[in-house]
Amino acid sequence: MSKAADTELKERIRQCYQICDYLDVHRVSKERFPLRDILKKDFLHFVIFISMRDGSLQKTELRFIEEFLGSRMDTATAESIWRNSRLDTEFEGVMPQAFKYFVLASAAKKIKPDMYKYKEARYLSDTYRALGQVFLSKNMDLGDSGIDALSKYCLMLDTNLKEYGLLLPDHRSPKFDTPKSGSGSGSSGKTGPGRAPAGKDSAGSGASGMSGSAETKEKAAAAEDAEEDEPEEPTADELISQLNSLTGLKGVKEDVNSLINLMRVQKMREDKGMKKVSVNKHLVFMGNPGTGKTTVARLLAKIYAGIGVLEKGQLVEVDRSGLVCGYIGQTATKVMEVVEEALGGVLFIDEAYALSNHKGEGDFGQEAIDTLLKAMEDHRDDLVVIVAGYTELMQEFIDSNPGLRSRFNKYIMFDDYTAEEEFEILKSMAEAQDYKLSPEAEAEAQRFLTDRVEHKPENFANARDVRNYLEKAIAKHATRVVSQAKETSKNRISKKVLSTIEVQDLEGITL
Repeated sequence: MSKAADTELKERIRQCYQICDYLDVHRVSKERFPLRDILKKDFLHFVIFISMRDGSLQKTELRFIEEFLGSRMDTATAESIWRNSRLDTEFEGVMPQAFKYFVLASAAKKIKPDMYKYKEARYLSDTYRALGQVFLSKNMDLGDSGIDALSKYCLMLDTNLKEYGLLLPDHRSPKFDTPKSGSGSGSSGKTGPGRAPAGKDSAGSGASGMSGSAETKEKAAAAEDAEEDEPEEPTADELISQLNSLTGLKGVKEDVNSLINLMRVQKMREDKGMKKVSVNKHLVFMGNPGTGKTTVARLLAKIYAGIGVLEKGQLVEVDRSGLVCGYIGQTATKVMEVVEEALGGVLFIDEAYALSNHKGEGDFGQEAIDTLLKAMEDHRDDLVVIVAGYTELMQEFIDSNPGLRSRFNKYIMFDDYTAEEEFEILKSMAEAQDYKLSPEAEAEAQRFLTDRVEHKPENFANARDVRNYLEKAIAKHATRVVSQAKETSKNRISKKVLSTIEVQDLEGITL
């Protein structure tokens, strides 16, 4: 790649560090260390992960790490990081530590107004892609293995963005026009409340010599512009349309729409001073993995906020590990911290039955249940709890405690997808990432999905199967296209070739 690409990447990295400082100032991160230091570590692990696809680290790769990430190290140190941090194939499926706070800032709108217009996560995702592309362009020996690693990692990031509704409609990377820090992309000390971001003097004079008053005015103007340019939130009716446009889930849509209508009417009655009818808003979602339970919960949270049932409409998702600790007294504190984060929105507890299936083993799951039940009673007007999991196990979970039965009396069943519905989901996922299937590939995909739905192996996971199937197809497509580029010329690879999944990209895939 050109020097212009190098310059753009360095500016991107500098901008990401500046966003880290911004999130620290506004207390988005709960880490002990500055978020920019965590992101530097994430970037370093990412580059080492790709570079070790061929089993070794070359001098050119170490020079790249020093030039772009500011970390000087030898081969032994880098390989030690690779081993001790377990940067193996599982790394490509784990969200980076700093990335989750970028997602939190963008999806939960933690900062109001946000000078980055809630596009921090999209910008960081695109920076990872640019970082990998520039790195591979300077280390061509990595070949298909490096491209495959980059493709899978970026797909994982984009999948997370999509799940939180953060993919831009036209897939363009956002542009930020913010004052540049005089400190470049170097590390800073801990940035906390009341302290200025790196490159700014807390007494009021920035690196550029701007006066405190002028800087304050510029920040205020930037914040005002961000607020004016912020895209409008979808209305409740638009969110309901999104819900109803989901593939399959006929029974779920009917139940949820009925519930929404009930809440709407109760809100109308309340607004007119009529007697308030007590309606239990807590729900049980029952069904196999990959049937859209989290997606529906997220939409329902936003819809409830849109019709005035909830104040904020955020979704806080946890499982047993996010609620239960191993020592007396700590579990109650942990549960209340999660409840506090979910107030004004929905607390979604996945595989909730795990809280009650360890009885007699010195387990604190019951403490979590008792604390949760009290919190539901104390915050009946500003908290909705949805518990989810396998049908049989969820029934056992609710029956395990009279308090659970009294508070969870609305059950919504998520049936498995049909093969036809899975195929529609596949095409939708592919289209969202600018891919399409050739007619031959469509036929092969239909055959594969039909066979899987009919036999339902032990690891059958509905839409998760579809996502994994597509990820493997995209990886095989990348390998094929790179091989084709070597035989001809990169410039002769058309957009059609880059976007079309052929039947050979699907052959031999197993889940």
